[in-house]
Amino acid sequence: MAGFGARLRNLFGTVRTIDEDTWDDLEAAMIGADFGPDITESMLADLREKVDRYSTTDSRDLQRMLREDVEERLAGFDPTLKLTDRPAVVLIVGVNGVGKTTTIGKFAKFVGNYGRSVVVGAADTFRAAAVEQVATWAERAGAAVVRPQHPGQDPASVAYQTVEYAQRTGTEIVLIDTAGRLHTKGGLMDELGKVKRVVEKLAPIAEVLLVLDATTGQNGVMQAQAFIESAGVTGLVITKLDGSAKGGFVLRVQDETGIPIKLIGQGERIQDLTGFTPNVFAQGLVG
Repeated sequence: MAGFGARLRNLFGTVRTIDEDTWDDLEAAMIGADFGPDITESMLADLREKVDRYSTTDSRDLQRMLREDVEERLAGFDPTLKLTDRPAVVLIVGVNGVGKTTTIGKFAKFVGNYGRSVVVGAADTFRAAAVEQVATWAERAGAAVVRPQHPGQDPASVAYQTVEYAQRTGTEIVLIDTAGRLHTKGGLMDELGKVKRVVEKLAPIAEVLLVLDATTGQNGVMQAQAFIESAGVTGLVITKLDGSAKGGFVLRVQDETGIPIKLIGQGERIQDLTGFTPNVFAQGLVG
């Protein structure tokens, strides 16, 4: 995000009038920030129309219009996390390598900061190291952990035991880790479906959050398409936005999936996860 912002500050800070070079430079900056060709073309058309309508040649007006356009596009989606159920059960899904495990720890810390009690279910039992990794992050966040009772335990069984724990102890938020990869995509989706069905015998699922890595761009969206189609995803978590200059991916992924972004990860520390606020993001992206 910083890279895109720096290019805009250079563009709008040194160029006071709007000419064709301004539009070329803005287009290059947007493509470089992973807005994608479709959104870039659409936004530039909107901005050209507004510049003509208001007969302005001041680049600061263009900067303001860009910021407003970004915010308006983002505001078409509701970023509110639905965590009012008790317990509020959240499934965390996504392909391996996107930062799913660290996101769970950060999310546990995020809701814990609001005084909510949290338990994490280590239900990715297909990957040997996954249980220990998620348990380490959860404990660092001050959350309780429900682990498999034996190696290779059925993931749905671990998820069930986690919700049971929450109901027994009065724990408010349940975060359930899930597998990111099995031998077949169909098998993975079947497994997730089973987890959902088993959990819903005890409590409704409040959110299904899909973790996406901003640095993988369109490839990441394609990898996650099976989750979007089959897992009932209710919100997106965008990780690794820090220093990547890929802020445009946020607009692009919402536009392409139709799913709201609810959380943003912008660093490696456990506190580096925040709720998504369109106007704050637009201000940070465009200036």
